[in-house]
Amino acid sequence: MGAIRIAVEPPGPRARRVVERTERLTSTSFLRQYPFVMKSGKGAILEDVDGNRYIDMNAGIAVLALGTAPDPVVRAIARAASRFTHYSYTDFYYEGIPRLAAELARITPGGFRKRVYFGNSGAEATEAAMKLTRYHSRRPRFLAFTGAFHGRTMGALSLTASKPVQVRGFSPLVPGVEHVPYPYCYRCPFGKTFPDCGFFCVDFIEDQLFRRHVPPDEVAAFFVEPIQGEGGYVVPPDGYFGRLKRLIEPHGIALVDDEIQAGMGRTGRWFAMEHFGVEPDVVLVAKAIASGLPLSAMIARDELMDWPPGSHASTFGGNPVAVEAALATIRTMRRMRVLENAERVGEHMMRRLEEMRERYEVVGDVRGKGLMIGVELVRDKSSREPSPEAARRVVDYSWRHGVLLITAGVSTLRFAPPLVITEELADEALDVVEEGMREADAEERRRRDPRDRRVFANV
Repeated sequence: MGAIRIAVEPPGPRARRVVERTERLTSTSFLRQYPFVMKSGKGAILEDVDGNRYIDMNAGIAVLALGTAPDPVVRAIARAASRFTHYSYTDFYYEGIPRLAAELARITPGGFRKRVYFGNSGAEATEAAMKLTRYHSRRPRFLAFTGAFHGRTMGALSLTASKPVQVRGFSPLVPGVEHVPYPYCYRCPFGKTFPDCGFFCVDFIEDQLFRRHVPPDEVAAFFVEPIQGEGGYVVPPDGYFGRLKRLIEPHGIALVDDEIQAGMGRTGRWFAMEHFGVEPDVVLVAKAIASGLPLSAMIARDELMDWPPGSHASTFGGNPVAVEAALATIRTMRRMRVLENAERVGEHMMRRLEEMRERYEVVGDVRGKGLMIGVELVRDKSSREPSPEAARRVVDYSWRHGVLLITAGVSTLRFAPPLVITEELADEALDVVEEGMREADAEERRRRDPRDRRVFANV
């Protein structure tokens, strides 16, 4: 008997009541892909308020590395909360802060000395890095990528270039930000093919940006995602970040590595940049650091952190309960060897998804590392035209049949399950996703040829 159980056609009556009240009482700015209403869960299995049971391929948007309610972390939270729930580490001291700072300095890339700033969210970590690198360098400009997502506060939003809805109506943004193309090889903006291109996208920065309209000695930092998240789970080719670092380092431009979604073990390494052999100057961490409690960290080279007392702080950043949750999360990840599991199960899922790419015309590209996997759906393989309709169809079919999955980019299915998921659970989930894929493939074929009435794509 499998893990999935659909007792009531979703959304059930209790879910509909919660959705209605939520929509009536909360901000209109939220975008949800389907009306799943969480009740409880354990690991990679969740239950909604109507008793339906699902396999989780979202991990709370790449937050729940150990799955829902991991026992060691829950116990650590209870112990910490029973002692004290807050006392602002930016004004006073408590023991967990240096312990967690030391752990993060140890596991982030780079053997140099580091210092850590704690905040509450990924956007706060981004804002802190913008302020720090500007202060240290006395330079006004930043570089970021098209397709990037670094947060929604005004500074972070200025770096973000993922979807127009995220920026529409909020200008003027923070000035001095320039965006350059990400190495999105499946859809190269320059129409080139790797490796024959010779990293043309890096040469473009030097030849077109630095030599024509952005003086590199005015750039404080280049903000990068080692694997783009909201932009579509896009994986750059090997060697790209090494080439980029060699370009910007002589100009004194700091490399800020946004690991908010890709870090904390998601790719089978503590941090995704480790796959590319590059040591960033600043690393941003949030999401999975504390198993769902609000916490973020900016880890920077010691020499960069020369801002004076009072120049930046956060009342709630580094909350003592969240800090203990983070320490318990890291300990448990080591003990359970979740990085190895993410690599092993991720490879297994990639093999199955590659088989679907061969089988279905609607699957254009499969990419990822560890348990950060994107499957881009298209009208057909020859045109590569994105098919957001197909992506919506697969996501909707999946949640109605017991698998929680969302999209990224224009038409990419985003697979980001808890890092503790087993191959058996992954297979059960992928069986459901493949049924949705088969339906989407048949529908896309009917769009191309209305006379085609076949039901299954592999008939």
